[in-house]
Amino acid sequence: MDKFRNYDIEFSGLKNGKHEFRFEIDRKFFQLFDTEQEFTEPKIVAEILMDKHTTFLELLIKTSGTVNLVCDITNENFDHPIEHEIEVLVNFGEEYDDSNVDVVTIPKTDHAFNASQLIYEDVMLSIPMKKVSPNISDEDFEILEKFGPKEVVEEEPVIDPRWEALKKLKD
Repeated sequence: MDKFRNYDIEFSGLKNGKHEFRFEIDRKFFQLFDTEQEFTEPKIVAEILMDKHTTFLELLIKTSGTVNLVCDITNENFDHPIEHEIEVLVNFGEEYDDSNVDVVTIPKTDHAFNASQLIYEDVMLSIPMKKVSPNISDEDFEILEKFGPKEVVEEEPVIDPRWEALKKLKD
């Protein structure tokens, strides 16, 4: 976890109440995860609003910015806005457990919570499955329509009358 140290939220010295944290997310952040990205040139800000309580932490993670995507239709690059937020409850327990989507349990002995995985997931949820450039023209759609797959209407198969006669004998 050492390489993710810059994304720690130190809560041990803070008073109960609301606190804000801000992280600049760029290409180097995503390189920490050693995974292939479907985007380039991320310019994202992650704002974390933490409400500290005695026995748990409430986190609201808001990500906003842009990433550069490749259009699935025209293959041109375009900037896609990122705007997403997630809420997570951080409990204190015996050991780390993130099996619940909305609740993360960390050991009671921890003095900081690393938010890098949550920021990563928040950004990845903002990337659309189908990437279509806002600059796509009607001409591009016409070409796609012309050369795209045609809808095939299935006709009922014509049954050979000899087979029909044999089926009647069976009955």
